[in-house]
Amino acid sequence: MARSIEQERKQLEAEEQRLSERRKQLAERERSDRLKEVERSGFMKADSAQFTGILEAIRILGTTETLKRLTA
Repeated sequence: MARSIEQERKQLEAEEQRLSERRKQLAERERSDRLKEVERSGFMKADSAQFTGILEAIRILGTTETLKRLTA
């Protein structure tokens, strides 16, 4: 009986490892998609100072407040 419990524990650990890897791949894909959205948004056309200023404002205000102000 102890052996089957140990086997099940190992199987669960392997499944957790696979899920962890899938989550990591999903996060990478989401990040890639976000970067593509930034490129399509027109931000990349801004000069360096404007781009930095926009990112700084987002950092200071937070994404929720920035979105609220932009859609107001």
